Amino acid sequence: MCCGTPLRHTFVDLGNSPLCESYLTAEQCNQMEPFYPLHVYVCEKCFLVQLEEFVSPKDIFTEYAYFSSYADSWIEHMRRYADAITDRLSLGKHSFVVEVASNDGYLLQHFVKKGIPVLGIEPAANVAKVAVEKGVPTLVKFFGEQTARELAAEGKQADLICGANVLAQVPRPNDFVRGLKLLLKPGGVITIEFPHLMRLMAENQFDTIYHEHFTYLSFLSAETLFAAQGLTLFDVEELPTHGGSLRIYARHAEDKSKPMTERATALRKREVDAGLQRLETYDGFSEQVKETKRKLLEFLIGAKRAGKKVVGYGAPGKGNTLLNYCGIRTDFIDFTVDRSPYKQGKFLPGSHIPIHAPDKLREARADYVLILPWNFKEEIVQQLADVRAKGTRLVVPIPETRVLD
Repeated sequence: MCCGTPLRHTFVDLGNSPLCESYLTAEQCNQMEPFYPLHVYVCEKCFLVQLEEFVSPKDIFTEYAYFSSYADSWIEHMRRYADAITDRLSLGKHSFVVEVASNDGYLLQHFVKKGIPVLGIEPAANVAKVAVEKGVPTLVKFFGEQTARELAAEGKQADLICGANVLAQVPRPNDFVRGLKLLLKPGGVITIEFPHLMRLMAENQFDTIYHEHFTYLSFLSAETLFAAQGLTLFDVEELPTHGGSLRIYARHAEDKSKPMTERATALRKREVDAGLQRLETYDGFSEQVKETKRKLLEFLIGAKRAGKKVVGYGAPGKGNTLLNYCGIRTDFIDFTVDRSPYKQGKFLPGSHIPIHAPDKLREARADYVLILPWNFKEEIVQQLADVRAKGTRLVVPIPETRVLD
């Protein structure tokens, strides 16, 4: 996928699973549902952890069920980023900011409020429509070399190109990064956020593996990927989002005005010391994943045998990987709830667990609520304060099953 080396070394095999954002109507629950292998490999040359492309991005992202703006803490995270990067790069009305995979305008709206010209690039027309309604100009296209050439030919090179949770979602990362290179002004900066592979491994975050995520990146593998296209990583931030992410900063290789920072050098050394350039480092992850599955099933079996009622909170992509890998259906979880009206009234792929509005949770008086978007657990704990006050206990499944105090 990146360097062309044949993939032979398994990172983890999660069996077969449906597309994690393909929520079903009641009628579709009685139809055949496609499942695809979730078999992840690590490249023995560039150490990029990657999933084979079984479904094209057009099949996944042309109409998409994920709207970023339903997570309050994510919006706040991006507001803080917009403020910080505006100051750092001295952005203003003569600057141009482009976001790739701009979703519903969750980030660019903050630049618009500052009077900074922006453009979002978003392949899902249903999601892009929401961004346009917020006043965020949005091009409905997939991003890559071709789209970048078209924009550059129109004189639309960017001072800042940003992206969050997009690099992992492109099956041809070389084409994507070539596009970044073409779209960036000579002195411009690229920032890209993605879940950190080192944290994924250390904290058993196997549920962040799904067909929409083609690659799982470390700083080292990202550095190799960007360098191959004439871009240099010169800074990095370690973020708490999505269970632990990186925000990398890139520049043109020939731009010598931005030297590598101490924190980039330090993280690079930590990854080397952690063995991320040795194949044997990746060998133990599969057993960790199996043990996590066993612990979650032990908890649910014990709860159901004791006559307890268990429901879910959230309908995220990661939750569908977890439920399908563990074989959890309505025999264990009666239903789940989600704040997104787009998902309410539908069913989770594979498990066919029904999705309701959050009010249903308050009527149910469940004994346990399994938090599927565990990366937002602090926000969800606050949202469910009234439910907890009536005796319902909250449970997180990752890094291992734990009932919250």
